[in-house]
Amino acid sequence: MDKAWLDGLAEVVREAGRLVEEIARQGFDTQFKHPEERRDPVTTADLACDAFLKERLLTLLPEAGWLSEETKDRPDRLEKRWVWIVDPIDGTREFVRRIPEYAISVALARDGEPVAGAVVNPATGDLFLGAVGVGAWRNGTPMVCSRIRGERLTILGSRSEMNRGEFEPFAGILEVRAVGSIAYKLALVAAGEADGTFSLGPKHEWDIAAGVALVLAAGGRVHDGAGRPFRFNQPHTLTRGIVAATREAYGDLALLIERHAPRRA
Repeated sequence: MDKAWLDGLAEVVREAGRLVEEIARQGFDTQFKHPEERRDPVTTADLACDAFLKERLLTLLPEAGWLSEETKDRPDRLEKRWVWIVDPIDGTREFVRRIPEYAISVALARDGEPVAGAVVNPATGDLFLGAVGVGAWRNGTPMVCSRIRGERLTILGSRSEMNRGEFEPFAGILEVRAVGSIAYKLALVAAGEADGTFSLGPKHEWDIAAGVALVLAAGGRVHDGAGRPFRFNQPHTLTRGIVAATREAYGDLALLIERHAPRRA
């Protein structure tokens, strides 16, 4: 996998971002996967982006399997050495509300290991690209998962988790900033915009796979909520949370989570 191949991946993701924003300008319909609770929105933009990415990415690597939030899962992906892991719009709630913190998330895994990731914020055009062992870039400029630490670690958290009080045990200990999409949060950490991010609730592979690849490609550290490396393209796509940080901050963040986070079953 060389930079030219990665640039081809980047162009596909850029085009998907332009498609999403064009649909946003024209207007879109929204439904809910759980209509009785008006939970988990899905829009016509999600579905159109999913179809576009499936066609273009499987052209880029035809032998790969396919795992996407908006495509009915097929067990034959488990037989593939390579698999695309995609969320056509991560942060659909932000997209619907036109909060510019949603992202298109595309990862490539090989034998369960994250190999490459691309995350684009369609609202801003901010594009993050990386391959483990090759490098990582933000809008074409090399990026490193590193930053000068302040008095407290700066952490990116989700609004819903903040509203539920999940960061209250860290009041006065961490500086927590609200950002929408988990894929976008991970990309910002990979670019050194924050010391880390974490979520101890379950996450689907498509939520985090691209961000995991970016953090690793940029030299950061990332594990699941149990402290284990991620293995993707599993029969059950839910993972046990995520903790990602710069190499400098990871040890301290993991210790603070161990000390202050409520215990989960």
